[in-house]
Amino acid sequence: MTDPRQTEVFERVVRPHFDRLYRLAWRLTGAKAEAEDLFQELLVKAFGMLDQLVHIEEPGSWLCRVMYNLFVDQHRRFARQRMHLVDEGHLPGQGLADLAGDLDPVEDRERLEKYRRLDAALRQLSEDHRHVVLLHDTEGYKLEEIEELTGTPVGTIKSRLHRARARLRQILEEDGTIS
Repeated sequence: MTDPRQTEVFERVVRPHFDRLYRLAWRLTGAKAEAEDLFQELLVKAFGMLDQLVHIEEPGSWLCRVMYNLFVDQHRRFARQRMHLVDEGHLPGQGLADLAGDLDPVEDRERLEKYRRLDAALRQLSEDHRHVVLLHDTEGYKLEEIEELTGTPVGTIKSRLHRARARLRQILEEDGTIS
């Protein structure tokens, strides 16, 4: 049986980061079931390390780092499978209606097609480039947070981000998405 004080501390320290953590799990895995498994694995690990977690200054960043490491470990175990990208319309709270606003159906369709082209372009990037673009440009992580999350130096992250954006621009210009 769980100590009610532990549950209370867990709720206070970990729960405020649930949305961010679940989004990260979804971005990393690209599938609902896998994201839920990764998220649950993180929560179990965090609950087991609660005594240490309460003393960490930035528990959200620490939890993201642990999740990323769990994902990498799992990824290595399963023979380097490619990360699946998420269709923006399937993220919780970010359906096409949320993205489209009051646009007419033609504009909605055009916008959805642009998202599909962007998703296809992202799939053409290397895994390292795709990760940094998704974390920085999509999820809004700062370079220092990505460094902490991935263990990759900021200079390398900047270089990857620059190359990834240039390659995305090239792909999207070639297919006519941007001019």
